[in-house]
Amino acid sequence: MTTTVALDAVPRIRRGVKCTYDQIRSAHVVLFPEGVLVLNETAASVVALCDGVRSVGDIAVVLADEYAGVEPGDVASLIARMVERRVVDVDG
Repeated sequence: MTTTVALDAVPRIRRGVKCTYDQIRSAHVVLFPEGVLVLNETAASVVALCDGVRSVGDIAVVLADEYAGVEPGDVASLIARMVERRVVDVDG
C-alpha cells in the first residue's frame, strides 16, 4: 500500500524517534526502534521541519528558500516514505 500525504497535512516526528548527526558516518541519521535511516542533507532538512506545526506545503516553502528546485510534491513524497517507515506521523 502506498501512502499519500496531502500538502495541508501537518507532519511531526514520532515519539521514540531521534534525529541526530552521526560523526562516524558523517551523515544525518534518524534513530527509531526498528532501525537507523541515513539521510542526505535535503532529507535531514525536511525531517527537521516536521515539528507538528508546519504543513507539508509550509515545509516546501521554507526549503525553497534554501534549496533550488524544491517541489511540494517531492516533499510530500519524502514525508510519505517517512510515514511508511514509522518515523513521522501526520495530522490532516
